[in-house]
Amino acid sequence: MNIQTRPATVDDAVDACNVVRGSILACCHDDHRGDETVIQGWLRNKTPEFFRGVISEPNAFSVVASVMGETVGFGSALNTGEVTLCYAVPSVRFAGVGKALLAAIEDQAVRAGVEALRLESTRTARTFYLRNGFMPDGLPVQAFGMEALPMKKLLRPRA
Repeated sequence: MNIQTRPATVDDAVDACNVVRGSILACCHDDHRGDETVIQGWLRNKTPEFFRGVISEPNAFSVVASVMGETVGFGSALNTGEVTLCYAVPSVRFAGVGKALLAAIEDQAVRAGVEALRLESTRTARTFYLRNGFMPDGLPVQAFGMEALPMKKLLRPRA
């Protein structure tokens, strides 16, 4: 699978929204457990307008992943190193899209002098982040009516 990544533009907002919403609904059952209240709380702000704001945020970096011209992943991180979003459509799960998104975010973070990436992982994504060099970083916290797992990855400056 030939995965392409590039910085997101506001024109990607609808596709980014669809990627994230689709991933939450189809892949994150271990987190929302089919509870409509939790699902609606998680999806409430996942609108094209929200994604336009995320992509336009001057203190953040957003990236899309595509395969054969179709958007299949979206990721975003603040300039402080906080990864706020990293999702792939269900049809490409376990195919390297998430890894490509993280690599693009990490490259940008290293260029910006960030020493560590931090995030709050879902249960669904925990193993993915562990495989990609993240470690637990504190006690679970509550987000959207479910448990989130703080994690971090130390970054090495490039020569």
